Amino acid sequence: MHFKTRTHNCGELRESNIGENVVLNGWVDRRRDLGGVIFIEVRDRHGITQVVFEPTFNEQSHNAAKDLRNEYVISIEGVVRKRPADTDNPDLPTGHIDVMVNNLIVLNEAETPPFPIKDEIDTHEDLRLKYRYLDLRRPKLQKSLILRHKMAQIARQYFDENGFIEVETPVLMKSTPEGARDFLVPSRMHKGKFYALPQSPQTYKQILMVAGMDRYFQIVKCFRDEDLRADRQLEFTQIDVEMSFVDQEDIFTIVEGLMKRFFKQVWNRDLETPLPRLSFDEAMEKYGSDKPDLRFNLEMKRLNNVFADTGFKVFKDTIDTKGVITGLLAPGCGDYTRNQLDVLTDFVKGYGAKGLIWIRVKDGELESPTMKFFTDEEKKNLTEALGAKPGDLIFILSGSKLKTLNTMGALRLEMARRLNLIKENAEPKLLWVTDFPLFEWDEETGRFYAMHHPFTSPRMEDIPLMESDPGKVKARAYDLVLNGNEIAGGSIRIHNSDLQAKMFKALGISEEEAQYKFGFLMNAFKYGAPPHGGIAFGFDRMAMIFAGENSIRDVIAFPKTASAVSLMDDSPSTVGEEQLNELHIKIR
Repeated sequence: MHFKTRTHNCGELRESNIGENVVLNGWVDRRRDLGGVIFIEVRDRHGITQVVFEPTFNEQSHNAAKDLRNEYVISIEGVVRKRPADTDNPDLPTGHIDVMVNNLIVLNEAETPPFPIKDEIDTHEDLRLKYRYLDLRRPKLQKSLILRHKMAQIARQYFDENGFIEVETPVLMKSTPEGARDFLVPSRMHKGKFYALPQSPQTYKQILMVAGMDRYFQIVKCFRDEDLRADRQLEFTQIDVEMSFVDQEDIFTIVEGLMKRFFKQVWNRDLETPLPRLSFDEAMEKYGSDKPDLRFNLEMKRLNNVFADTGFKVFKDTIDTKGVITGLLAPGCGDYTRNQLDVLTDFVKGYGAKGLIWIRVKDGELESPTMKFFTDEEKKNLTEALGAKPGDLIFILSGSKLKTLNTMGALRLEMARRLNLIKENAEPKLLWVTDFPLFEWDEETGRFYAMHHPFTSPRMEDIPLMESDPGKVKARAYDLVLNGNEIAGGSIRIHNSDLQAKMFKALGISEEEAQYKFGFLMNAFKYGAPPHGGIAFGFDRMAMIFAGENSIRDVIAFPKTASAVSLMDDSPSTVGEEQLNELHIKIR
C-alpha cells in the first residue's frame, strides 16, 4: 500500500508548525468519538500527537476513520492547527496543537492486544514477555532502552577520547574455569570437541595487553550458565576495560571520569571525585556487605571488646574460635512486639544464623531474655558502643566472621526497608571497595578458590603468605559500588609466569591442568608481558539503576525469565535428530 514518507515524528510538532501541511505515521494509541468528531492519538517512539477527523473538514477521511481501532498502523496527512482552549493538554509536549486530517491510509490492522499498551499496567510479567514486541511499545520500556543506548554512546566516546581502542574478541572460545558454569557449543568439524561461550573476555583482554594494544575496551556479551535472579541473566553485557603500565590509581582515575559523565549526562548530577573508599574488611565490619548501601546510616559495631571477659558461653566460644560479635542499633524500634521480633529471628535463621539476640532499651535498663548473662559493666559498655537511647532496639549476632557479618548486613537492609530509610530522591552513593581477600575458603570441598579469578595479583607484601597462610593474603582487587549494587569489578593482574604458577599451586591447580587450560596465556607471558590491570562494568545492572528500574529485565530488549526461558520465541527448544547426528550427540 502506497503512503507518503512522514514529514515529522509523533513527538515533534509544536505551535511553531501551525498552518503547515504534515504527514505522520504511527500506531493508534487511543480513539475518542465525540458527537461525530473523531479524535485519534497517534503514537510512535518519539511521542504522541492528537489528530482530528471532522466531517465538515474532510468527509472522506472522517468516514475512513470510523473503523480505526487501537494499535492499527496508520499514515495521515493534514494541517497543524492550535488546539481549542478547552482541549489544550500542557502535560504533553505536543499538547498545544493537533492535526486536522485530509487523508488517512490504514497501513495495517491489528487484533486487540492481550494487555493495554500503557505504562502502569497490572499484567503478569510472563504475559508481557510472551508478547515482548507489544510490551516494548510501552513508553517506559522504550525510554529505558533509549537511555541504555545513550549510556553506550557516552562510554564509547569517553574511552575513544582517552586513547582506548575497541577490539572484538571471539564468542567461540576454549572452556576455562572462571567461577560459573560454561555454556558449551559442540563442534561439527571436530568430533567430540566443544567451544565455550565466554563468561568474560578475561584471557583475551590480557593477551591484548601482551600484544601491545595498551588500552582496550569493548561493550561485549558474556554468558554464564547459572541460576537466575532479578539482577542476573544467562547472557549479559559488560563494558570491558584493560590498561597497560598502570597501577590501581590509574584505573580509578579513568573509571571515575566515566562515572562523572554518566552522572552528569544521565542524571544531571555533579559527582564529586575522588570517590570514597572502604577496604573489604571495613565494609564487612560496618555494613555486613562487600557492596554496602550508604544511602542510609545504620552502622554495625564490632562488640568483641565489650564482651572480652564474658561469662556468656555463646560469646565466649565465639571469641575463643576467632569469630565475631556484631551489634546493630534500630533507632526507635524499642516497642517491637514479640511477634515482630520472632519474624526477624526467622529472617536471620534463613541466612544460617542459630538465633538473634534482641534487647529493648528502656529508661535506665535493658530488657531481654539474655540480660541475665550480662554484667552491669557489659550493659553500660554495650549501650555506649552502640549509642543506644531509650526507645531503641539492639540486635546482636555472633559466630564465624564472614557468615555472621553477612547475616547482620542482610538484617541491616531489612531494617532500612522497614524504617523506610531509603528515600526515593536519596543522593546516589558511589564508592570503591578495595583490598579483597585473594582466596575464599569453601567448606564443602575443603579448599581455597580465587575470590575474583586466578589472574588477580596479590599485594606484593603478601606474596610470602601464599604458601604459609593463604587466607590472610589480600588481592589488588577492587569493586565499584552504586547504591548497594556492585556495578564494576576488576584487579591488577599477574603478569609474571612464576607468580602465576604460585597462584595455581595455591588453588590446587596442577601444572598439567594449568598448561591444558591456560597454556596459551602462560606462553604469552613468556614473551614480555607489561604490568596491566582492568575492570569490567555490569552494563545491564548499571543501566537498570540509572533508569530507576528494579530488574535488569526492564533494560534488556529480549530477556529470559527466572527459569531461563525466552517465552516469546520459546527457547531453549528441542532440535531434530538429523542436527544431533551431525554433531555426534545423543540425548540420554
